Amino acid sequence: MPTIITITFNPCIDKSTSVSSLIPEKKLICSTPVLEPGGGGINVARAIKKLGGQAIAIYPAGGYTGAYFNELIKREEINSIIIDTKNETRENVIVLEESSNDQYRFGMPGNELSEQEWRACTEAVEQIKDIDFIVVSGSMPPGVPLDIFTTLAQIAENKKAKLIVDTSGEALNEAIKQGVYLIKPNLSELSRLSNKATIELNEVESTARKIMVNGKCEVIVVSLGAEGAMLVTKERSAFFTPPAVKKKSTIGAGDSMVAGIVHYLSTGYTIAEAVQYGVACGSAATMNPGTALCKKEDADRLFREVKRI
Repeated sequence: MPTIITITFNPCIDKSTSVSSLIPEKKLICSTPVLEPGGGGINVARAIKKLGGQAIAIYPAGGYTGAYFNELIKREEINSIIIDTKNETRENVIVLEESSNDQYRFGMPGNELSEQEWRACTEAVEQIKDIDFIVVSGSMPPGVPLDIFTTLAQIAENKKAKLIVDTSGEALNEAIKQGVYLIKPNLSELSRLSNKATIELNEVESTARKIMVNGKCEVIVVSLGAEGAMLVTKERSAFFTPPAVKKKSTIGAGDSMVAGIVHYLSTGYTIAEAVQYGVACGSAATMNPGTALCKKEDADRLFREVKRI
């Protein structure tokens, strides 16, 4: 079985709850919170497990919250390599307002990683002999330099592994400069990469191709939310639209999409088939409340209903 590694530099505990209405200056009674391990690469590894695959999650964790985070990972039987840190693992809060069905997401800043700690993450990857896919997903906390993607790209090249990056801002810019197999920006992230204020749907393909020409990237999958995704390579492009589903939460949809893509690639499917499955996984995730990820039975059913244009 191909080896998939995920790296999460900024993991978190996601706390999901709900209130009848959000009213300022009032004491609000919340529902019993649901706590789950979160962060881009963590969610990718968790979703791959739900889809029937396996991934090794590499992540830093520290303090009381880090110990509990590790316990949550253990409960889900996720293979992991844990880098002990001085600082606490962060927590995020997600609140659903039941009266409006609006979801409010409170993301806490990541605590700083020391050079020793972030280097330990990349060294953990180097120590794994055979790797087919390296997935770097999520935000970058203070202390982690952007040139870490130079190291990761070199590791991927040395191991003949496909490097997949799902992040944003300067980190994503740097990753493309150093060389990646695949990125998954949304429209706003694609706009920033191309130094444009906005991008219309009919500009996505040409914009993605320009980014490929100027950087080092083989595949761009542009996430379009409820409208699906566009796959762009040097040779082809395709637009995938999912069927309508009853949306409960969009949290984890992007991570589920990445998981579906990587899982399908690792089992021998083409990139087009993998993106189609990824779109199905992203849609499947929105059918679940809070921070719950996709379910295999939903993803498999929706896969057959995703339209390719």
